[in-house]
Amino acid sequence: MSLSDVIAGEPRKAFMLCNEAIVRGALEADVKVYAGYPGSPTSEILDAFHEIGERMDVRTNISANEKVALETVAGAAMAGLRGMTSMKSVGLNVASDSFFTLGYTGVTAGLVLIVADDPHAHSSQSEQDGRFFGPSAYIPMLEPSDPTDAIQMVKYAFELSERHGVPVLIRTVTRVNHQSGIVQTGPLNRTPFKRVKWTHEPTRFVTVADSARKFKANMLERTKRIAREFEASPFNRIDNPGSDTGIITSSAGYNYAVEACRILNTHPSILKLGTTYPLPKKLISDFIRPLKQVLIVEELSPYLELNVTAIAKEANPQLKIFGKESGHLLEMLEYNANIVSTALAGVIGVKTPLDFEAILKRADALKEGLPVRPPTFCPGCPHRGTLTSMRLALRGIKHVQPTDIGCYSMAPLAPLFYGDTLLSMGASLGVAAGLQYSVEEPVIAMIGDSTFYHAGLPGLANAVNHKCNFKLIILDNSVTAMTGQQPNLGTVPQDDDTSVQPLRLEEVLKGMGVTDITIIDAYDVKEAPKKLKEVFTRPGFSVIISRRVCALYGDRIKRKKGQPIVPNQVDKKVCNRYYACIRDFNCPAFNVDEDGQAHISRDLCDGCMVCAKLCPVSAIKTTGEPR
Repeated sequence: MSLSDVIAGEPRKAFMLCNEAIVRGALEADVKVYAGYPGSPTSEILDAFHEIGERMDVRTNISANEKVALETVAGAAMAGLRGMTSMKSVGLNVASDSFFTLGYTGVTAGLVLIVADDPHAHSSQSEQDGRFFGPSAYIPMLEPSDPTDAIQMVKYAFELSERHGVPVLIRTVTRVNHQSGIVQTGPLNRTPFKRVKWTHEPTRFVTVADSARKFKANMLERTKRIAREFEASPFNRIDNPGSDTGIITSSAGYNYAVEACRILNTHPSILKLGTTYPLPKKLISDFIRPLKQVLIVEELSPYLELNVTAIAKEANPQLKIFGKESGHLLEMLEYNANIVSTALAGVIGVKTPLDFEAILKRADALKEGLPVRPPTFCPGCPHRGTLTSMRLALRGIKHVQPTDIGCYSMAPLAPLFYGDTLLSMGASLGVAAGLQYSVEEPVIAMIGDSTFYHAGLPGLANAVNHKCNFKLIILDNSVTAMTGQQPNLGTVPQDDDTSVQPLRLEEVLKGMGVTDITIIDAYDVKEAPKKLKEVFTRPGFSVIISRRVCALYGDRIKRKKGQPIVPNQVDKKVCNRYYACIRDFNCPAFNVDEDGQAHISRDLCDGCMVCAKLCPVSAIKTTGEPR
């Protein structure tokens, strides 16, 4: 990710990822504090601030979790400095306690939250619809459709936040965050970072008893003022006015709707909503009043559809409303132009130029016979070694394995099928506590280091306090690997960075009362199973730390230091086609040659040597030559 345009001092036209445009908008708005926890599809926002924060005089905090991140920027905004955080939709679940209360207290300086939903659950455990957070917390919500919207909305959001003293939620979706386009940047008038004096009265940000009730009354009046402002917002616009057929849409749905109209060569009136809470009810009423029918194009829940239906009862009772309730669109997965054009064709009574359903069936037929390619660990991933050691140590022993959120979330999928429960960040410990009361089999929970610091500490304290009888394996790979190797609380900083103090897992565990701690090397698949067996035979609560740096992060460090990455190879004269390397280890660097023998791709192999330790005939050796 090149950030030269993002930090350029002079205005220019630039090709940007939407997440980059969000960062640029914040910089133009003179943001002073950014905090976040990595989570796709917003990770690039955090990555950008982590890279440029010091240069742009922005205090950047990669936080333990989203709740801490929101509270960090809230503290800045309460004091009088502009703050921003970004997270995925399930991250707002973690931060929601403080989020709802901030709707009461408000802020002094601008506070903006970027929250991304993930239709189709590309990188999330649910297709959560975050739009309901806005009205539930009485916090205004904006929805961009492209990078140009994003850069403008971010700047406006800071102004809106300060004008009304309220946090502002900017809701995105995956196809918006990862969309690229040409944007026109504005001037970058950064002011020096400067601490401010705390000048607020003692109860200004305190929500108890009578103050909470007063805050609620003020919040309701504030929402009315914002609603009036949104009625005239330039982020809401009407395309092709005058038709008796309309489309109401927002976010990525607008892009699909425009393309669907092009495919069908039709020109309905389109109301694009950029302010989706408070909804501009008068604008919607005026739009639907002359219509005979309207299609609501929105992914996930029928948020707009239900509101439009309510508004139509007075504005246009005869209006035919099509969308999810009518069965024209689904309440699941993400949309595309084909899906929306099929729905629109059904509304206006025309045929689509192509039979999209037949094309998809034909595509499925063509895929028959192709090998399944499930998600897999990277070559050299330490989790593969840990899981191998666990399976060797537990061979023949039935057990229950609650797992957690991270790269190791792939373990329950084919071909490993290893893992029994997966709920949310940190849930493995709580679930294990319940399982150890409930099942006959031993319980072995698994969590990563970043997830442990994010949400596992309360579960650990609970397990120690209640003298739980289960084992916990913490996969310590030094970084938050799944979202791009961002640092976590335990990451040892590079380049003599003294701005953070990394936590040491075993010290944290001891400080919280854990007395049985075992450390293994994830790559040592010869000795690690022996240590694991010993732990698994002991009663009570035990913690195993499986330690080895993330392969991709380790390679990045090696390249930075000029150290070689030396791949392995299979000695054809020794290989007896046992296929243990392929069948049991499942490393993507392996394939089978024309002669039926295992082969290692030189370009993929990380040279971890774990496969060599597992080969029953010692046929795998180092090439001795850097790739």
